[in-house]
Amino acid sequence: MMVKAINKMKKKEEAAAVVAPPAPPKEEVLLTEIRDLLKAKA
Repeated sequence: MMVKAINKMKKKEEAAAVVAPPAPPKEEVLLTEIRDLLKAKA
């Protein structure tokens, strides 16, 4: 019984890891914001 519960928890963690992509680096976020601001001014 405990093994089944642990296996279910592991599967849920793996699925959550696949669904949530890693966040982009801070530098990329800043560059994206700058790009968007420049587009808004033009």
